[in-house]
Amino acid sequence: MSGYYAHETADVSNKATIGKNTKIWHQSQIREDTKIGENCTIGKCVYIDYDVKIGNKVKIQNGVSVYRGVEIEDEVFLGPHMTFTNDLYPRTFNTDWKIIKTLVKKGASIGANATILCGVTIGEYAMIGLGSVVTKSIPAYGLAFGNPAKLKGFVCKCGRKAKMIGQENNKIFMECTECKNTFYLDKKVYLTLEG
Repeated sequence: MSGYYAHETADVSNKATIGKNTKIWHQSQIREDTKIGENCTIGKCVYIDYDVKIGNKVKIQNGVSVYRGVEIEDEVFLGPHMTFTNDLYPRTFNTDWKIIKTLVKKGASIGANATILCGVTIGEYAMIGLGSVVTKSIPAYGLAFGNPAKLKGFVCKCGRKAKMIGQENNKIFMECTECKNTFYLDKKVYLTLEG
């Protein structure tokens, strides 16, 4: 394979598919049957298990573990030392355990040292605070943090907080406090905010 860069200390399986202009840094391991898109950055000491799917323009910071059953869409940011899980009932002696899938949708950001319980979906452009433990799905544009992580607000694509500017029928209209971009949420999603 060519068209990507791997540091000499990286361990990249020749059965992995790596997109053009992707960079894989020091001591990272990319397992077989993994698919990584174009223009990604894989930081130092990252572990990507076999059969993982990662989109384009994804940035994975140092020390992240991405286990089998996780799918990461385009333009996702994974902060330093965050991790995913893939087994709800881990036992070393369990030989018939099942992979529980996790999906991180386009543009989402997950902060440093966060842990994502398997079986959840992190919605488009959602933001997970550092150190959070995510035990349930987070909606698109959701801002969630804590242990367990709770939905505390909504953010724009740019990552800044958004505020409600109106509503109509089942739609809540939001505006970014920084760039003034507008978008809307389903009213049911907005009403799940925890104070």
